[in-house]
Amino acid sequence: MKRTYRFAFAAILIAAVVAISGCSTTYERRNPVGERFPTVRAAALDESVVAIPDNFIGEETLLFIGYAMDSQFDIDRWLLGLTQLEVDVAVYELPTIPGLIPGMFGNVINNGMRSGIPQEDWAIVATVYDDADAIARFLGNETPLPARVVLLDKQGKVAFFHDRGYSTKTLLRLSAQLQELRKQS
Repeated sequence: MKRTYRFAFAAILIAAVVAISGCSTTYERRNPVGERFPTVRAAALDESVVAIPDNFIGEETLLFIGYAMDSQFDIDRWLLGLTQLEVDVAVYELPTIPGLIPGMFGNVINNGMRSGIPQEDWAIVATVYDDADAIARFLGNETPLPARVVLLDKQGKVAFFHDRGYSTKTLLRLSAQLQELRKQS
């Protein structure tokens, strides 16, 4: 298959899997600031396994959690804003896909994502399959868009949370919260 056809096939497959898994449990929105992020595992596109938050203990880490493919647009705006402000923080994108069906097709889904993401970014894109329900329960998923923005402190606790879409004022609040965390260290 040509690269463009593989990418299109993967996108259609991802959309179908997300639609099929749409019957998973819905959890109300909640603000988890001050709570420890649940222990979950994710499959990074570079084929490593990421243990969250355990792999991030000792450094502040910013997580962008997307429940739907369209979350990527919101995440891209956040990433652009972070780059423009020159915010220095570890960043991970966590596509979070609950349900048995997506987990069964995890390799296919991740291969589809690899075709559209530069290889140098594969280590920071880690898909959560088996533990997706734990994240949905922790953050809420009643509105799958936009992405969830979660800043973890050095102990894996949520220091900042936002789930209403990108805005420059919110980005500035996030940056200020990160600076405050670093002053406390």
